[in-house]
Amino acid sequence: MSNRIIIEALSGSYEAVTGERILEKELPPLLSRFSSDKLFLLVDEKVWNFHETRLTSILEPLSAELHIMQVPSGENSKSIGFWTQAVDFLLSRQVRRNTPVIVAGGGVAGDAGGFAAAATLRGVPLIHLPTTLLAMVDSSIGGKTGINHEAGKNLIGAFYQPAGVIADTAFLSTLPEREWINGLSEILKYGAIRDATIFDDASFFLDHDFRHQVSPDSLSRLISKCIRVKADVVKQDEFESGERAFLNFGHTFAHALEKACSYNTISHGEAVFLGMLAAQKLSNLEGGNVSGDFIEKFSGLYQYRVPKEALSFNEIISYMESDKKRTDKQLRFVLLKEWQHPELKSVLNYRHIEKSAEAIFEQLA
Repeated sequence: MSNRIIIEALSGSYEAVTGERILEKELPPLLSRFSSDKLFLLVDEKVWNFHETRLTSILEPLSAELHIMQVPSGENSKSIGFWTQAVDFLLSRQVRRNTPVIVAGGGVAGDAGGFAAAATLRGVPLIHLPTTLLAMVDSSIGGKTGINHEAGKNLIGAFYQPAGVIADTAFLSTLPEREWINGLSEILKYGAIRDATIFDDASFFLDHDFRHQVSPDSLSRLISKCIRVKADVVKQDEFESGERAFLNFGHTFAHALEKACSYNTISHGEAVFLGMLAAQKLSNLEGGNVSGDFIEKFSGLYQYRVPKEALSFNEIISYMESDKKRTDKQLRFVLLKEWQHPELKSVLNYRHIEKSAEAIFEQLA
């Protein structure tokens, strides 16, 4: 069974399709929209190692020329250096304005490869093939592409909508449990800001051996529900001038944590989970009414590699102050007035921020 969601944006509408083993059916009609004799694949190296046979068997019959570039796994690929290599790869093989570029992988490959597609020839057709849970529910949807800079995360990039997204859950069969948990963080975010039924839908994560116990249809429906939330937000605010900022619930703390850990000892999903715990606490300190353990009950699933002694509140604050989303000298957070009711708020009381950060340190050994 497949689920289809239309993402409507000012710069173009496209379809996201979810389901198990749908790539064979969904990719040919999508590629047929582009009269090109070439096809490019930018693919995460681990995905390639696991799924080379399936990917080549699908792609080779669809193009006279198939060009493949592997993306090294890890945050280092979201760099100016790799982005330059990707652009050079496309240009040196005579990519044209109608040549589709498929990006297969998680958030790193999607962000960096998507930005290469956005910048080359001022934009070539981009098709996202997300292969992690996090990418399926979040990073492949909405048109954000980008790379990191030494000054911070995602400081270089562009809004560039893909031609389509195919979230084939069969790729999740080789995904490590830790990467499923990373995706859970973004799923819980949608429950917090828009649809609290998602908390119940995600409860299968608390079951033993959840990866093998969850049914493909249930998983596809949950992914689709998250995509619909994001699609609705993107429709209202494609370029993050207002409501789209709500999708950053927990991310102000999270991006500072990632920077403090040199994008090394903490994953994006782990940082987002800790950031949401801190944001929930800050919401209450700033007058919200956000009770219950809807997020915290999942704490036992996360295993952190960073000791609390390696972090300091002052360091976290300094990185939050350099966040690209700031528009003035005040720190702004996505907070909750109550569950499903987010607000963007400037917080002047640094003591409240410090007390909220305690929720992070309490989770670390």
